[in-house]
Amino acid sequence: MIIFCTTQVVHAQFRAGVASAVITPQTSIWMSGYGSRDKPSQSVVQGLYTKALAIEDTGGKQVVFLTTDIIGLTAELSDNVAARVSEKTGLPRSAILLTASHTHTGPVVGENLRSMYDLPAEEWEKIRGYTRDLEDKMVNVILSALEQLEPAKMERGNGRAGFAMNRRLFVPGQVVMRDNPIGTVDHDVPVLKVTDAQGDVKAILFGYACHNTTLSDYGICGDYAGYAQEYLEKRHHGAAALFFAGCGADANPSPRTGLEYARQHGEELSQAVETVLNEPMTPVDGTICTAFSSVYLPLTAAPTREELQKQLEDKNRFIRNRAKYLLETLEQNGSIPDQHPCPVQVWGIGKDFLIIALGGEVVSDYSLLFKYQFGKDRTWVAAYANDTPAYIPTIRLIREGGYEVEESMIYYGLHGPWKQEIEPILTEEVNRLVKEVRQAGQK
Repeated sequence: MIIFCTTQVVHAQFRAGVASAVITPQTSIWMSGYGSRDKPSQSVVQGLYTKALAIEDTGGKQVVFLTTDIIGLTAELSDNVAARVSEKTGLPRSAILLTASHTHTGPVVGENLRSMYDLPAEEWEKIRGYTRDLEDKMVNVILSALEQLEPAKMERGNGRAGFAMNRRLFVPGQVVMRDNPIGTVDHDVPVLKVTDAQGDVKAILFGYACHNTTLSDYGICGDYAGYAQEYLEKRHHGAAALFFAGCGADANPSPRTGLEYARQHGEELSQAVETVLNEPMTPVDGTICTAFSSVYLPLTAAPTREELQKQLEDKNRFIRNRAKYLLETLEQNGSIPDQHPCPVQVWGIGKDFLIIALGGEVVSDYSLLFKYQFGKDRTWVAAYANDTPAYIPTIRLIREGGYEVEESMIYYGLHGPWKQEIEPILTEEVNRLVKEVRQAGQK
């Protein structure tokens, strides 16, 4: 666990810098998010980007918030980026926050969702090449944002978009994957506006808790999140719009599927942001304190070698893929881990603004819980941050079962499911880091 904090009380402006880089694949490449795909990408419908917002308080503490239009980050990719940035700048790991939009119409990244694909060597080589290039661009865009720091004012607000729909309907004995209008969902649209010394909008950081699954075809695209960013940047010429995914692992866009719906939801989300921008917003002021840790979440008992060898003959190719991977792990390490790390990151800005960032596909219950605990209007909760090891369900979902608890673990290459203890372990760690950040900010 890392704590880093400036102690000077701030009444002046921040400094901020923004940078962006294109991360659209230059060649046809295998796309991530759906196991049913049987060929690589066929077109580019919309470009993909990585963007960085660097912030410095008057005490000299710097942080960087990076967004990417991809399915998810791996721990290896994030660790490499953070290490390279730290080596160049001296920034601690806790000051570097890396997120993914979770678009399902982007390329496979590293070994994310490893068991979903059974690809020939040349396709894996494309993926490795793309991932190496992505790492370089993420590092460079962060360094560029830091180099462009200039006086800035920050304000925050909270809007609402209504197209996220809970996708789990629990009926006795099973979970049905379908729209559930009375299921839990987080419709908040957190917005951070950054303006320069002339009063011009420099950056708009915003989020939403919903899967980017409006699209499912073979065209590279940022989905609704990509269109929301595009529309905002057209309305605010010269500004960068940066999207991060919230805790929407159990929510889908409704309606879907199709390009018209991606544009429709993107427009609704961008208009929700505009509403916040056009109303009085809360000034952001004070010192920045940051904390980062990696908490180990327990899995149920691992299968035996004999059970895995039997799975190699399963009719389900995804189960076969996972069994092969787990047998390789068993051969190399002598055992299969019964726990898996999940990154937890907390930023405190001033006395009352919290940003909580969790690794994995986090369900909406966590966001609603933390907002209740720490204040709905002053707490942001990001998911898909720094790593995407698997779905992160609550005790309620684990008891119900269903895709997020059971089937999804196959694609992520974990023998799963999680034990129910993951919820108290994760929430206690968040509470611990929030407490330490707040205490550090009072010194």
